Amino acid sequence: MDFDGFYRDTSRRLLRYAYGLTGDPGEAQDLVQEAYSRAWQRWRRVSGYDDPEAWLRLVVNRLSADRWRRLGVRRARAAAEPPLPPVNPPSEDVVLLVRAMRELPDKQRRALALHYLLDRSIAEIAAESGATQNTVKSWLSRGRAALAAALDDTRATVTPEGARRAR
Repeated sequence: MDFDGFYRDTSRRLLRYAYGLTGDPGEAQDLVQEAYSRAWQRWRRVSGYDDPEAWLRLVVNRLSADRWRRLGVRRARAAAEPPLPPVNPPSEDVVLLVRAMRELPDKQRRALALHYLLDRSIAEIAAESGATQNTVKSWLSRGRAALAAALDDTRATVTPEGARRAR
């Protein structure tokens, strides 16, 4: 039997098995993918076994056991370390900025984040997004204008104490 046929015949069963071991569909998919990757690398030898699917189940068992072992080590390490100091809540300005950014169109928000948070140049943003430099400049300009308007509007309706004005 060739590897492709073997995969088609066994992959659903192995995925159900891995899901039963882990209880997590994403983790089960990762284990199965790794098991098939290992089987493909050793296909000449594995295809000669009496039950190649049993070999795959053994690989999934071992990968699953390794996963649980790693989780236990992480938990023990985390329990031994002192807790992290509490983090201060975000300032009102940060909350207002995040709220205003959420209202922007995706392309403007992405361009602003790349330019101001990751220090990307207009040329780099254009190359990454597949747009022209003039388009990126437009996104930045429109995004800044929309942010300024949203923040000015928000600040106009909020008193310094943070309470809303009656209208």
